[in-house]
Amino acid sequence: MRANKGRTIAYWITTILGPGSFVIGGTLFLAHGEQPTQAMAHLGLSPDLLYVLGVWKILGAIVCVIPGVPLLKEWAYAGFFFELTAAAALHALAGDPFFGSGPFMVASPLIFLGLVIASYVLRPASRRLS
Repeated sequence: MRANKGRTIAYWITTILGPGSFVIGGTLFLAHGEQPTQAMAHLGLSPDLLYVLGVWKILGAIVCVIPGVPLLKEWAYAGFFFELTAAAALHALAGDPFFGSGPFMVASPLIFLGLVIASYVLRPASRRLS
């Protein structure tokens, strides 16, 4: 019983820090915040992409925390995986450092990816496809 409680706590911590953080990111994207706008310009992407990604981030985070809808959860986690690996790859291709003091680096999306993967793996049975 104690192991299940520890797993549940670990699930919620990784879910709040991983998928849950996409609410903040999505809001910044929708508001065309300074950092995401600069990142899009730095990567040579249209700032209009911020609207699409912002909506997807927020919807994905909501799906991850609401009960039920296990198929949508699979899609949300897959979307986070694709978004974060694409972000890391684009930063690497732009010549950004893996770690660094500036706002653009390869490691940031990979750190969040680790949290997203941990959240996915730690999900209770009630949040999985049967």
